[in-house]
Amino acid sequence: MPGETTQPCNYSVQRPTIKRGSTGDAVKQEQCYLNHSLTGAKLGEDGVFGPVTEEATRRFQSCADITVDGICGPQTWSFLTFWANSSDFVC
Repeated sequence: MPGETTQPCNYSVQRPTIKRGSTGDAVKQEQCYLNHSLTGAKLGEDGVFGPVTEEATRRFQSCADITVDGICGPQTWSFLTFWANSSDFVC
């Protein structure tokens, strides 16, 4: 598909709502996006949404000035996609 090669992370095209306890490729996608959006994040892209991923999600949400709930839903996915594909970090 056009544009796919520009994506920094290619674990999943699905964007379900994920939170602590979630597992799978969508979690790997979020972890990769967080690594490309936050300075110093360097999360393991293991597909397990645990406390470290939740804290990174909260930090990202705070920096992006969106609802801080530690859950990666539609708003967070939208902002993550933007920042992961940006040449800068959200914070």
